[in-house]
Amino acid sequence: MATGAINAGAEAPSNRRVLLASLVGTSVEFYDFYIYATAAALVFGPLFFPAESKSVQLLAAYASLSVAFIARPLGASVFGHFGDRIGRKSTLVASLMLMGGSTLLVAFLPTYQSIGWWAPLLLCVLRFGQGFGLGGEWGGAALLAVENAPPGWRGRFGMVPQLGAPVGFIAANGLFLILGMVLTPEQFEAWGWRLPFLASIILVGLGLWVRLKLTETPAFAEAMEEGPPPSVPMAELFRDHWRETLGGTFGAVVCFAIFYLTTAFALGYGTTSLGYDREAFLGVQLAAILFMALGIALSGWFADLTSAGRVLGWGCVGAILTGMLLAPALASGSLLAIWAFLSFALLVMGFVYGPLGAWLPGLFPARVRYTGSSIAFNVGGIIGGALTPVAAQALADQGGLGWVGVYLAVAALVSLIAIITLRGRG
Repeated sequence: MATGAINAGAEAPSNRRVLLASLVGTSVEFYDFYIYATAAALVFGPLFFPAESKSVQLLAAYASLSVAFIARPLGASVFGHFGDRIGRKSTLVASLMLMGGSTLLVAFLPTYQSIGWWAPLLLCVLRFGQGFGLGGEWGGAALLAVENAPPGWRGRFGMVPQLGAPVGFIAANGLFLILGMVLTPEQFEAWGWRLPFLASIILVGLGLWVRLKLTETPAFAEAMEEGPPPSVPMAELFRDHWRETLGGTFGAVVCFAIFYLTTAFALGYGTTSLGYDREAFLGVQLAAILFMALGIALSGWFADLTSAGRVLGWGCVGAILTGMLLAPALASGSLLAIWAFLSFALLVMGFVYGPLGAWLPGLFPARVRYTGSSIAFNVGGIIGGALTPVAAQALADQGGLGWVGVYLAVAALVSLIAIITLRGRG
């Protein structure tokens, strides 16, 4: 550990630049992703989907969220292919441009009232572009951090891109909260919701400026010196590393389930079924998301003291407990109790998300690491997050919140079994 600390200090300027590029990029990507999720929970239902019931409109808006999850593994395979063959830098730049362009165009979409079924169709096309770009983003950002990490620092370096999730969430929902405070409900629904999508062009420009200054990672350069890159990284991955890919996929399920239940589902359910004021509930979520950042930071430190897999395992145990607490907390009738629950849930989220930045890349050799990490993370996103808000809303409507808690507990158990199966790897 002492040697790692000395090396980290000697290379501090380079490390700071690498970590900043990793953090800024994922913050921009997650900002783009979250403003869609927030808008889906608040306004996309009545604006883009025809229905007599508000609940059905909300379900349709949540269903459009899942389009990105379908696109993510496709983006992971394409960007992973080029990331393992030509390098991390150019692939990361391309993923950011695709994500940012898709997000910006959402700001200019006409509604269902204006162009009929073309409106939800175009919305889903742009959501697909968001997901395709994000599919190549996370794996590259994680590799950028961990492949530059000094010995003994992989956990802490790997958790830095993970901090982009709470940073992006705070930026996205903070902007929605401000708009809700300064605009009337009519102004917000008519045009105010478009402003966060327009603002994304500034953040994307910042991300590109940082990433264009990067060089390739030492691990990728070393892999290229050892031999030519795989002609088809995906084929090599599934032939030689299918166990790690399968285990890594299911190991990532819980982080998506707990996040989308405590953000998109909780916001939609709280402001419709429970009748809470939109700005008040957004404020509660913004205060709670700070605990996610704390959990991510602590998880990176503990991962270097023990192992990333062990921290993930204990995080899954915490997620099972979170599922047991979900129904009584959300049904308590108290915003303070809901805040306490969301704070605990998102702290747990930090422990099942933060270590993934070190754990997933550690499962694969450098020559297929971009593809392997990206595929596992994004397919895990489909299983754990794609239909979670839809399934949770349906479960809550038909059987009550208790079944939503069971849903989360089962997702956590699935991930725990996968992590135990891969014990000693990553």
